[in-house]
Amino acid sequence: MNTPNLTRRQQEIYEYLLTHLHEFPHPPTLDELCDALGLSSRGSLHKQLQALIKEGLIEPMNNQRRGVRLARTPAEMIDTDEYELPLYGRIAAGQPIEAIANPETIAVPPPLRTENPCYVLEVKGDSMIEEGILDGDWVVIEQRNHAHNGEIVVALVDGEDATLKRIEQQPGKVTLHPANSTMQSMSFLPEQVQIQGVLVGQMRSYH
Repeated sequence: MNTPNLTRRQQEIYEYLLTHLHEFPHPPTLDELCDALGLSSRGSLHKQLQALIKEGLIEPMNNQRRGVRLARTPAEMIDTDEYELPLYGRIAAGQPIEAIANPETIAVPPPLRTENPCYVLEVKGDSMIEEGILDGDWVVIEQRNHAHNGEIVVALVDGEDATLKRIEQQPGKVTLHPANSTMQSMSFLPEQVQIQGVLVGQMRSYH
């Protein structure tokens, strides 16, 4: 959710609050938020939050209210069909497995998606753990049939098996690289690999 009146830093702080506020046991104080964001200046953070208050994105902080609260909770912001994306089952982050399509949907906050058509897959396996993509995570995929070298893609191999890997495309060869030092890259002929989308977001449940 891009807000034109915000600076890049203010936007980053707002998006952090939008996607991580549920991880705090109570609305975080300025000090707690500084620690979470890795900031050294409490005063600088307070100034950024004042800009977010001015935009109506977080609630005013006063003596009666402890901590930082969004003006609307993430649930309220995504409780609409506009933010529902198709959930197309599970995808391997290890050896390729069949991608299972189903009609379910899942709510995805705007910062984790793009304006282009997107869908969600559940990760199974641990070959992308060094990219912070863990078994059970949901990945948000922008639907397209091309990718730049180095992007993490959903690749359909031999028309049957889908896998999540970092792609390297060379004349006559496509290599799918895991992010796990114990695993080997896999190489295929270009005609064996169909790109089905590129990773643009990620979600994780903590319960």
